[in-house]
Amino acid sequence: MPQKPALKQFQKLFKTKRKKRATHKVGLPPAALVFTGDQKQEQVFINLITYDEVEFLEERIELHQLEPHLKAQKKVVWVDVVGLHDVTLLEELGKLFGIHKLTLEDILSVEQRPKMEVFEDYIFATLKMIQCNAPEAPILEEQVSFLMEQNILITFQEKEGDVFQFVRDRLLDPKRAIRQRRTDYLLYALLDAVIDNYFTVMENIGERIENLEQQAMLEPGNETLNALYLQRKEMMDLRRSVYPLREVIGSFDKYAEHKISPEVRPFIRDLYENTIQVIETIEVFRDMSSGVLDLYMNSLSNRMNNVMKVLTIISTIFIPLSFVAGVYGMNFEYMPELTWHYGYFYVLAGMGIATVGMLGFFRWKKWI
Repeated sequence: MPQKPALKQFQKLFKTKRKKRATHKVGLPPAALVFTGDQKQEQVFINLITYDEVEFLEERIELHQLEPHLKAQKKVVWVDVVGLHDVTLLEELGKLFGIHKLTLEDILSVEQRPKMEVFEDYIFATLKMIQCNAPEAPILEEQVSFLMEQNILITFQEKEGDVFQFVRDRLLDPKRAIRQRRTDYLLYALLDAVIDNYFTVMENIGERIENLEQQAMLEPGNETLNALYLQRKEMMDLRRSVYPLREVIGSFDKYAEHKISPEVRPFIRDLYENTIQVIETIEVFRDMSSGVLDLYMNSLSNRMNNVMKVLTIISTIFIPLSFVAGVYGMNFEYMPELTWHYGYFYVLAGMGIATVGMLGFFRWKKWI
């Protein structure tokens, strides 16, 4: 069960979740290139990886240094563009690769719904890359786009830091199968890295929900309630980001068959099954989040009932005691008990016996 400081930190991190942005494109013509997100790093840079069965090269380059590398037709070229706020650079990149302006518009619109489109010269796909490194950490969401044409694969990320390091490590080993295959397999490997990381995120979310469940049962306070509402909102946002991914992966078999080699298609189908599993897990966790909120309400109601039961028992015990005290507090002149030498002690003893008797009766009835 998380401690209160950790819970406060959890809430603080969740409150920094991205807010709904007012659109920047109202009134603009179609294909207007406007970056709709927040600038997450100072400069846009390009990581270039070229490889074949024998050679491997990785370097950070400027845009004007990119064109000579594109002439290596026998090699696979992976152009990783990190940072999207430099619209001019992306427009020049679009001219270099012949990217349609509507595609560039989708790349710059970071609130874009995950989708896949097939053009005459290239395949374009965009989806959400989600990271959550610990159960108490927030879910970080970033849009990543893929554009594949012939032997070139271009990726567009909002900021430095991704889930592709395992793919880069595999590319360093000339004995790995990825070095023997073409660009479509590299696209599959990167998509697989994104979806595999979803499972890590799901594990952390599952542990977080278990912690909140214990918190709801043992300490159903305001902090727990805030965390539960935030958790439920996170699951709704996560579902909105991941659910369309099923259509994206499924579209490769339907619409991009002529651009995906036959030996890669079985891997894409396996990727589709993994996507379905992720979506089903999200649905389960969303139901669990709502269930934990119901558990919190029931636990809070149960605690209130216990408090009311204790107060009712105390009130019930004092009813006969108050009656006796009230009778002998009327101060009538002719009350025979007033002249008893030990009357005061008899009354107190009677009150004590009545109290013990009622407590015994309540215990026998299992009310306390």
